[in-house]
Amino acid sequence: MTQWIMWMAVAGVLVTLEIFSGTFYLLMIAVGAAAGAIAAYAGLDTPVQFLVAGVVGVGATIALNRSKLGKGSRVVAARDPNINLDVGQMITIDQWQHPVGGRSTARARYRGALWDVEYIGAGVAQAGVHEIREIRGSCLLVAMPSEKNHSQALSQPKR
Repeated sequence: MTQWIMWMAVAGVLVTLEIFSGTFYLLMIAVGAAAGAIAAYAGLDTPVQFLVAGVVGVGATIALNRSKLGKGSRVVAARDPNINLDVGQMITIDQWQHPVGGRSTARARYRGALWDVEYIGAGVAQAGVHEIREIRGSCLLVAMPSEKNHSQALSQPKR
């Protein structure tokens, strides 16, 4: 078997492993192996083939890491209304418990169940309509509604 076929076999194995890993990094190393196959097909010596494969693989990996695909998502799912549909919804809090030196907490009914609620807004928590800003486990983190959601809060029925 010639060297360029062996390089292509290595690239094929890397692409197959890439399918199972879910990242693009093995694919970039497979691109380097394909470059090694091209170097072998061109008749370059084995050390030069490894050098070409290494340089192209590392270069492709660095390019991927600096690209939009390599950055990944920096969005916190607990605060993202596109992932967690409860974020941005309104909840009515009837009474707060104000611990000394801690955050205000309450129990409130939301979507047919009782939830722990914690106030993360500025100032002292007041009874009334609040906006869900984040969800941590079974605890809703709320604050006073923002201006754009305040008109929705006034027209929304109690839950």
